[in-house]
Amino acid sequence: MRRMEKITGRSDDMIILRGVNVFPSQIEEQVLTVAGLAPYYQIELIKDGPLDAMRIHVESLPEAADPEARAAQAETLTHRIKDIVGVSAEVLVADPGAVERSQGKARRVVDNRAG
Repeated sequence: MRRMEKITGRSDDMIILRGVNVFPSQIEEQVLTVAGLAPYYQIELIKDGPLDAMRIHVESLPEAADPEARAAQAETLTHRIKDIVGVSAEVLVADPGAVERSQGKARRVVDNRAG
């Protein structure tokens, strides 16, 4: 009898970035662990020279929106994603309400890679 590992996400939502399988739910888990960040996020895939790169757009809560707190939140989230998920990502912390919200299924991944 075969054993299965825990299912981590839907395969159609999976992103392969520099050989690492990344599920948006893994990013969401890390966003939710950082104090001062709202649960809204969007993953943007871009080209960085010949390689693919990931930007994560998040927003701070109104009570933690000063520039020093936002810089600390971005640094904390960047390190957590690198340690837990295994990919380097650029984290951009925006003002409250800046991340796109949608009716129905949220559009969490935006692929801006050419080709």
